[in-house]
Amino acid sequence: MPRMLDRYRSEIAPQLSKELGRTNPHAVPKLVKVVVNMGVGKAVQDPKILEECVEHLSMITGQKPVITRSRKSISQFKLREGMQIGACVTLRGHRMYEFLDRLINLVLPRVRDFRGINPKAFDGRGNYSLGLTDQVVFPEIQADKVKHLQGMNIAVVTTATNDEEGRALLTAIGMPFKRDAKA
Repeated sequence: MPRMLDRYRSEIAPQLSKELGRTNPHAVPKLVKVVVNMGVGKAVQDPKILEECVEHLSMITGQKPVITRSRKSISQFKLREGMQIGACVTLRGHRMYEFLDRLINLVLPRVRDFRGINPKAFDGRGNYSLGLTDQVVFPEIQADKVKHLQGMNIAVVTTATNDEEGRALLTAIGMPFKRDAKA
């Protein structure tokens, strides 16, 4: 069992239940899935860039990515409908908790000039999104073998009904949000 899942069940869920005033354990917010997405616009000119990104994404997440295709043709970007332009992985269950544990404890502290993540990046329904500028911050990737740096978007989907509940859940899990300058 992942240590973050064990900690959620033993410490975080009872604490959130008290904070939010919920007596039903199923009404306490929990994590549903984590979606990791790499949009590779340069893959239109060089398909090998996409292959490298798919390989890195599979090493980072431990799961085979789905290659995403363009929905529309856009002549200014030399893009045709159906071209391969990215890769996406949806993590659930144990892999999701393992990935979040590594993200919070290993990856985010390795980001250069890191002072916390934006506390306002919620979508209004308790889900959180963040972006990383390159894949080299993950310990699985060897920096000297990377030919093309590629950013990624990470979306954390929860059962929270609003941003305050989502923020309370992610803070309890250990997400390092920025502190206000006033406090």
